[in-house]
Amino acid sequence: MRRIQPTAKQTASIQFAPRSIRLLCILLIGAFFPLCTSFVAAQCVGTISDLSTAATCTAKTAAPKALATIDPQRRYRLEELIDIAETNNPRTRIAWERAKQAAEGVGIARSEYFPRLAGTALFGNERFINPFPKPLAPLGYTMVESPTIDAGLAVEYTVFDFGRRRAQLDSSLAQRLAAVAGFQRVNQDVAYDVVVAYYNLVTAQEKLAAIRQILATARTTQSAAEAQLANGRATLLDVLNAKAGTARAEYDLQTSLGAEEIARVKLREALGVEPSDAIRVEKPSGAPDLSAVSTSVSSFVETALQDRPDLKSLAERLRAADAEVKATRSAYRPTVAFESEGSSQSIWPAVSQPSLGDTTQFVWSTGVELKWNLFDGGLRRHEVLRRASEQRQAAEELREKSDDIARETWVAYLQFGTAVRQQEAARTLLLAATTSYDASLDAYGYGVKNLIDLVNAESQLAEARLADVEARSAVLTSAANLGYTTGNLLRPRLDGARSVTTQP
Repeated sequence: MRRIQPTAKQTASIQFAPRSIRLLCILLIGAFFPLCTSFVAAQCVGTISDLSTAATCTAKTAAPKALATIDPQRRYRLEELIDIAETNNPRTRIAWERAKQAAEGVGIARSEYFPRLAGTALFGNERFINPFPKPLAPLGYTMVESPTIDAGLAVEYTVFDFGRRRAQLDSSLAQRLAAVAGFQRVNQDVAYDVVVAYYNLVTAQEKLAAIRQILATARTTQSAAEAQLANGRATLLDVLNAKAGTARAEYDLQTSLGAEEIARVKLREALGVEPSDAIRVEKPSGAPDLSAVSTSVSSFVETALQDRPDLKSLAERLRAADAEVKATRSAYRPTVAFESEGSSQSIWPAVSQPSLGDTTQFVWSTGVELKWNLFDGGLRRHEVLRRASEQRQAAEELREKSDDIARETWVAYLQFGTAVRQQEAARTLLLAATTSYDASLDAYGYGVKNLIDLVNAESQLAEARLADVEARSAVLTSAANLGYTTGNLLRPRLDGARSVTTQP
């Protein structure tokens, strides 16, 4: 399997501005729920197809100051919840500011290529002793007082530095791309937290509905036992056992109600709004696309190695470390700088003996300076060794992350395939359990089976209903995890293609 090291030129679609994420069409959800593909919107104006474009976007835009609020009467779609989370979550805002700071670092590095122009102004007065021959000055000296006004311009420009500025600029550019890639991954982290919390709430609601069905079934069993007791074909013990089953279902109902309320609170927590259970959601429409299980896992791994923003970030940090090594090595070479200063100077000197003339003249100085540090006590050598160590560290971190991503993708792929097969088995189990209970209830009514058989069938039906809910939830969350692991959670779906494709 070919391991691909990401570069700045590789595609890395990024979504990062709030109010922009119509993300039921994030790659994951757009792939597994095709109906949502029409909601995709870029977080920055225009199509963001690479890290450089994304870096320009983040440098020119800012996170909104106002935070969103939740309307408890409104039902929110998943893409709206992700939009709210990315508006409110501090992690997104922090990563955004880091990306903007890295962009300013590029500007700082580029400024080294320009000359430095400074305005100068001097207003002063000086008084000093000036030795002078006694024939001309009886005391052997004169006292000189010199008021001075000097205003002008000074220019300094580094002409040549053996690649130091170029290396520093390359390092800043790589650090900016690394910050942008890190920003993308933070957005995916936030979106994934919201997706999981959303599906957990949907699962809690479906469990609540299933337990209500279980309670209704338990009451049906109790009614059948009471009818048989009235007909003299059952005992009081049968009725008490049936009532115990109903009480158990009522207990489970209260537990499920509490779990559903907790899931609401956790969803609001993922959104970054104040704690409360006041939130309502729309359930996902359509059925998941399960065709991904037929794709080879190597394709997913290769895609993850190409598209994961955190891997791209480490690759750019390695580039920055390479550039830093070059910059520190250039310190062994000389620098050539041009310096010039010109000013208009006015002076009114006065002496204790013969007078001096007042004047206002234009004065200037210019020169080319060659500077070469010959000895620094090992400063440059230790700096080069430190940067080289940082370079090796970045390379090892990149290698470790590549292995982690491959392992995570394998696990996510296997989990998704297992969830799909479990869902198929759960559907079969639910159908069989439903048929068994209906037949057992009829047979019990005719006196062919006893209450124990009916209660066993009821218990199997209850387990099958909950297993069906759990299996559907596992498919949804494992599909989300697969998209998150491959780095495509926020990739827009505009072409209706397969969820994960291998980049050339």
